[in-house]
Amino acid sequence: MTDLFGTSVLPGFSSEEGIISAPEENSLITRIHEQHLSPFRFQGWEGKRLTTSFGWSYDFDKGEAGRAPPIPEWLLPLRGRAAAFAGLAELDLVQALLIRYDPGAGIGWHRDRPIFEHVIGISLGVPAEMRFRKRLETGFQRVSMPLPPRSIYHLEGEARHLWEHGIAEMAQTRWSITFRSLSQRGKRELGVPG
Repeated sequence: MTDLFGTSVLPGFSSEEGIISAPEENSLITRIHEQHLSPFRFQGWEGKRLTTSFGWSYDFDKGEAGRAPPIPEWLLPLRGRAAAFAGLAELDLVQALLIRYDPGAGIGWHRDRPIFEHVIGISLGVPAEMRFRKRLETGFQRVSMPLPPRSIYHLEGEARHLWEHGIAEMAQTRWSITFRSLSQRGKRELGVPG
């Protein structure tokens, strides 16, 4: 998204609509429902959204990452599209996170863990709005970006590292699939070559 002068409103954020078709979206939602989803947990607190991870997971109660089951075959074509959209090698996307947001579920302000670098999300079901904020001396600068169903977004650079993001509580059920790459710090901490 750009302003009147063609300058990016949020450097490091890119998005595109229609990355998948409506039948593909329905198939992905069905596949997500077939998974064992658990309530998101953060330092003893249990969230309303349901999640599961593949490749790598992050335990917010323990504050550490660990291996998760391999990314399943049915997600690999989508991972390929996500990597192509972000200009990355497919194998760079080593983590997949499935989320179901039931009514009342959202995500509070946060930055993804520093062990991850690129964040690429596919939005399914209903429209959402990703909110961003960056701390200034006098408060916060804020920007909101639409996430239509079947769209993809990519966070890198400034949007990834200098801004927090979140999603307001949903009125209807929404699903998302997020792929992440490891940062150099993450590779060192997890003992991954590269």
